[in-house]
Amino acid sequence: MKILVIGATGTIGKAVADRLSNQHEVIATGYRDGDVTVDLGNAESIKAMFEKTGPVDAVVSTAGLANFGPLSEQSDADYTLALNNKLMGQVNLIRIGRDFVTNHGSITLTSGILSRQPMPGSASISMANGALESYVKAAALELENIRVNVVAPAFVKETMEMMGMDSTYGVSAVDTSIAYDVAVNGDMHGETLDVTDYL
Repeated sequence: MKILVIGATGTIGKAVADRLSNQHEVIATGYRDGDVTVDLGNAESIKAMFEKTGPVDAVVSTAGLANFGPLSEQSDADYTLALNNKLMGQVNLIRIGRDFVTNHGSITLTSGILSRQPMPGSASISMANGALESYVKAAALELENIRVNVVAPAFVKETMEMMGMDSTYGVSAVDTSIAYDVAVNGDMHGETLDVTDYL
């Protein structure tokens, strides 16, 4: 398969691209570098990316920006970032990408554990993650020729360590990539795959 991995230069994205490249042709995509670049918060940039790649058999997004911060300090800009990038950026991968994914191909997006296990400071991120999971479930009811799913990662060890956090209960990027592999090569549709279910 020819697979477009968006966010392939990030911690999770690199692990996903590495895993999938063992069996498939991977097009690595990032904001600044990669085989192709894309600004997930810009629909025209998404369209231009697909026009450059042409038809693909699968799309995997491990990208999407949103900020942590206390509820009382989250600004309009913080909510706008979560809505325009983390949520609508990935929604647009389905809206635009469905015309570029081959018949019976798939699009896999990324939410996160904070949709169902929020923590203080996660309001805007939890909002975007929950909305994304609901969107995929609903969109799947109307998409017959391609599969759409979303992977919900737990906290990633490498990211936790980079932030100076205790990573004891985190999941490595390599282990996280297993759920994306299952989503691409499986037959599920409209599902949220919790990374911890595939360890």
